[in-house]
Amino acid sequence: MMTNKTLWKAAGLSDDDLDRPIIGIANSFNEMVPGHTNLRRVAEQVKNGVYRGGGTPVEFGVIACCDGVATGHIGNNYVLPSRDNIADSIEIQARAHKLDGLVLLGSCDKIVPGMLMAAARLDIPCIFVAGGCTPGGAPFAHKTKSDSTTITEALGLWQTGKCTKEDIQNLITVSCPTCGSCQFMGTANTMCCQAEALGLSLTGSALIPAPYNERYRDALRSGEKIVELVKRGITSRKIMTKEALVNSIKVLMAVGGSTNAVIHTCAIAYELGFPAEEIMEAFDRISDEIPHIAKVSPASNTYDCEDLYKAGGIPEVMKVIRDHLDLSVMTVTGRTMGENIDSYVNMYAPNPEIIRPLDNPHSTLGGLAIMRGNLAPDTGVAKPAAIAEEARNFTGTAICFDSEEDCTEAVRNQMIKPGHVVVIRYEGPKGGPGMREMYQPLKMLYGQGLNKTTALITDGRFSGTNNGCFVGHISPEAAAGGPIALVEDGDQITINVYTKELTLHVSDEELARRKENWHYEPKKLTGYLARYAKLAKSADQGGVLE
Repeated sequence: MMTNKTLWKAAGLSDDDLDRPIIGIANSFNEMVPGHTNLRRVAEQVKNGVYRGGGTPVEFGVIACCDGVATGHIGNNYVLPSRDNIADSIEIQARAHKLDGLVLLGSCDKIVPGMLMAAARLDIPCIFVAGGCTPGGAPFAHKTKSDSTTITEALGLWQTGKCTKEDIQNLITVSCPTCGSCQFMGTANTMCCQAEALGLSLTGSALIPAPYNERYRDALRSGEKIVELVKRGITSRKIMTKEALVNSIKVLMAVGGSTNAVIHTCAIAYELGFPAEEIMEAFDRISDEIPHIAKVSPASNTYDCEDLYKAGGIPEVMKVIRDHLDLSVMTVTGRTMGENIDSYVNMYAPNPEIIRPLDNPHSTLGGLAIMRGNLAPDTGVAKPAAIAEEARNFTGTAICFDSEEDCTEAVRNQMIKPGHVVVIRYEGPKGGPGMREMYQPLKMLYGQGLNKTTALITDGRFSGTNNGCFVGHISPEAAAGGPIALVEDGDQITINVYTKELTLHVSDEELARRKENWHYEPKKLTGYLARYAKLAKSADQGGVLE
């Protein structure tokens, strides 16, 4: 239409620009999120690539929240809900301006899945480009390299007299030497790995560290490639098939990905029209099929995601498990996944201490486990990759808290003792609202040396960096009247990740009696959180908005 062209030209585009494919650059750069501060330069390289490929790039902004900066205050309630806002806003911008293709620029926890949800929803040519991880920090305590979360562990060490306040102040400065997503296989890097395993990112790109020059060459190639995808009509749903989604789950098992990948994969599947129950079943089945073969922090105190990149990254992991993958799926390279990994050349040396063969895994258990039982009638999620072997079948005594804050205060006061199963509830999608991460109390327990002798369960979430015996995403949540709301101090609870069972040792009759006396008073909310609490589905349904 002539009006459209007039307004495009008012924005500075030429007739020649408008004769080319219009490629949206969804850039989540901001100056608050360390994982995203390099995305301005990444975007420039993407735009150069789009021009070289024969397209016209048009950049727009996308919000981004840092889980770490949002920790410890109301900001944490907004982080998961921001994912759906990101998906909505990208959909609106792309549809309103009838973009021919999209390059999605992000790095961190909820931004990446929000962008993948948008790609699935829009079904236009899309490529995801990560900003990259930050290299490891200075050595600290038992860690060869510190990271963004070592400071919380250090607080636990300080409380038990194992480090000084000066040590903590120094650690704040040296644990994150550059910008980039956090160093470990947390949610940010997990989701970037999933994007690559889905075929929505260029081969080998997920874990390129932020400061590496290869990160910018990858951005340039991605800009060129998106124009090719537009010209060939390869849209996101031709790549994000059910087979590709299953491939990505297998990769997540192999690398010991974040528990948050489960809720995000269900949300992506929702956008693709796949039932969440099928995704949960796939996670459950695959955890018995694919062992944990690639071990980095938080499962390792020696290696991080930079080391995994140098060991061959996701292509090398996929080569090891190739007999379990559908290698015929299409990818953004315009070639199949099999062709991609066969042609990938690792410029560094392989490291068998990080990536092991299938017959000699770090653990025969998959990196993630779907838990069920009378305490989680629908599901819960555990991470065997981050649980010490001696704590994988744990029975203990419940000590209950109705908020993260109450629990954190108890941990600070060293009220949690060996043999306790900490229960934090009313932190689910509706109850929180926003399903906060129980990162702080679990990290502090680790720092206090209680990670092998205590456990923590919740209807909230965990950070991908958490380690210890924990189960999150318990559904139904407490606010919906789930059994976790009925647990009392002193109850016995068993967490068995071998059998994937979460058991409350209380009779059905007693639980029925407690349910009769149970009452829940929803929090008084306004703004976006009120809307999210009203519309959010349960964790086992991806926590998406109805």
